[in-house]
Amino acid sequence: MTTPFTGKSVLVTGGGSGIGLATATRFASLGAAVTICGRTEDKLTAAVALIEAAAPGASVRHIVADVTVEEEIAAAVDTAEAVTGALDVTFACAGGSHHMGAMVDADVEGVRATVDLNLVGSFLSVKHSARVMIPKGAGSIVLMSSGAGHFPHRWLWAYGMSKAGIESLCDYAAEELGEHGIRVNVVQPGIIDDELMSFITAGGALLEDYLDQMPLSRVGTVDDVAAAVTFLASDEASWITGEHLGIDGGHHLRRGADYSKLFS
Repeated sequence: MTTPFTGKSVLVTGGGSGIGLATATRFASLGAAVTICGRTEDKLTAAVALIEAAAPGASVRHIVADVTVEEEIAAAVDTAEAVTGALDVTFACAGGSHHMGAMVDADVEGVRATVDLNLVGSFLSVKHSARVMIPKGAGSIVLMSSGAGHFPHRWLWAYGMSKAGIESLCDYAAEELGEHGIRVNVVQPGIIDDELMSFITAGGALLEDYLDQMPLSRVGTVDDVAAAVTFLASDEASWITGEHLGIDGGHHLRRGADYSKLFS
């Protein structure tokens, strides 16, 4: 049976857990040959086993790669391309935060590490994905932002500004790469029930603040994001590029979460 991504090669950075793993699993179930990368071998090996169990017969592999190291992300792109002879989709999901707190007390190294991981890592993912997509005249790149990159979340400013940079990167890349048939879009998840956010979703004042600011007052799931990413990467979205898609229960309609509540 032909499925939406049959015969297509997909690279998911940060594919060893959370949103990356869920999205890689969805791509595999839709017929894609999936390559995941991340920094931890054991986590990637376990993730491949989970994907294979969820999508029997899927073509899936992993490569250890730190997205902030150009040679490593280039190797991950080349690995994904080699599977079918083309790289059709990249989901640049790898990211995180090395700083939280007031700006006046900021640790500069933590801020730099956050920007390097989120923004520079996404740029390198775009650069090397485009390198192999341009000769084929086609491709789809989906970047990972956050609600914090779209509107202020108190004390999450370092993470937020790096994610805002990703949204600008999306716009510039969509404009530049469109003439090569490459589409670039970005997703902006709200609070998601995964490993990264478990310290919030377990309960407490910050979770309540999130829920109070959402018209659809529930925590999101990794599958909510995976469904949106696979849509943006699919042929059904063939005339969509430069789009910033909020997946946040309407949180963007109100104010950002107040992370100072973690310390109160």
